[in-house]
Amino acid sequence: KLLLTHVEDDKRERVVILGSGWAGYAFARELDPKKYERILISPRSYFVFTPLLASTSVGTLEFRSTLEPVRRLNLDAFHQAWADDVDFSRKLVRIEKVTSEDPTSRTLPAKQHQPKGETIDVPYDKLVISVGAYSQTFGIEGVKEYANFLRDTGDARSIRLKVLQLFEKASWPTATDAQRRDLLHFAVVGGGPTGIEFAAELHDLIHDDLSKIYPHLMEFVSITIYDIAPKVLPMFDQQLATYATEQFRRQGISVKTEHHLQRVRPDENGGLRLKIKEYGDEEVGAGICVWSTGLMQNPLIQTLVVKELRSPTDKEDEKVTIKKAERSGGIITDPMLRVRLNDPENENALLQDVYAMGDCSILENQTLPATAQVASQQAKYLAKTLNRATGGKEPAPFSFRNWGAMTYLGSWRAIHQSSADELKGRAAWILWRTAYLTKSMSIKNKVLVPWYWFITWVFGRDISRF
Repeated sequence: KLLLTHVEDDKRERVVILGSGWAGYAFARELDPKKYERILISPRSYFVFTPLLASTSVGTLEFRSTLEPVRRLNLDAFHQAWADDVDFSRKLVRIEKVTSEDPTSRTLPAKQHQPKGETIDVPYDKLVISVGAYSQTFGIEGVKEYANFLRDTGDARSIRLKVLQLFEKASWPTATDAQRRDLLHFAVVGGGPTGIEFAAELHDLIHDDLSKIYPHLMEFVSITIYDIAPKVLPMFDQQLATYATEQFRRQGISVKTEHHLQRVRPDENGGLRLKIKEYGDEEVGAGICVWSTGLMQNPLIQTLVVKELRSPTDKEDEKVTIKKAERSGGIITDPMLRVRLNDPENENALLQDVYAMGDCSILENQTLPATAQVASQQAKYLAKTLNRATGGKEPAPFSFRNWGAMTYLGSWRAIHQSSADELKGRAAWILWRTAYLTKSMSIKNKVLVPWYWFITWVFGRDISRF
């Protein structure tokens, strides 16, 4: 193993940031480079504006308009690598070089299928863990192998190609009506904002663009959302959730609540067969299954929470572990985002100079949603706290300000809910587009996003397979 060392004359503290998602990227951008040496480690070399991924998966927007290159942050160093382990006593992060030739990272850990890369140790003065989470498959047979996730640009690209491919297969002269009905059944598992917005964007693609090219196939097209909960969009009140369901019904999108998927397998026609508990032994045919439900912890987090660490009291025979959330398996932090320890001697024990934020962490005694809004606010809070650090006064605790939730429903309609107001229909759609435009990170993407919206409105979506 190689060891990366400090520059001798650099008086700044070295902050190593793990992850380039909403928390890691925003934190690296806000942290003062005059005070801190910023080292970012991530298996992907870009930040993804995830709320617009559903739009890119159907061609409403191009992929580049949702990406921000990490190297544009002018960091002291960026390593495209997986963080494998942390030696907290020696303050070293062991990282493994990404060996995949695929330029886009996938939802599931690519390193499980790639040759092992070179490993090196990176020293830190302060460590910020913001590695996010993966999609939870709940151990359901065939989901990892055959379902499509929607958490990265690689996922969106795969879905886009698959949808267009399914229409080509269904238009083949020898395809039977039954085969067409199966191939053009689009199954979405998960009734949260990601699943709902993907179904809405897919409806727009089919209704606005593909219906003109494949008019003879429209009678075979169906979109179904499956969810185990009694209602979709649980973060919205009943009135708005009912409005969303009614809007989908008008658009021909089926919403099946309290349905449990038990297996996904490929069939002989190039599609999938879904086994759903409520249907008994009968399987449902589908061309694609888009999975957007639940989160599971990153393998690094699973490794760190079981590590035995030396007690802060320095007793030789006493070991402690990082405090873990029972339900999610995430790292528990105090209100200042510092990592908590399971120490029988001290219930307020902290892991020195280590912070965690975003989907991989849980704030002690608080229940916050696993959203981009929470992660980005935590990133800005922590950067501001470290930028102001004087070494004496305890910083103010993190306080989440809920700006509300919004979801696109298709056909230029959306819903929005906050503590101040509720909106639905066209007005909510205008707010949805305005909010996402203003939240886009760079000026370049603030120009690209409305430009692609305009191009799509005038000329339609790009339906090329490439």
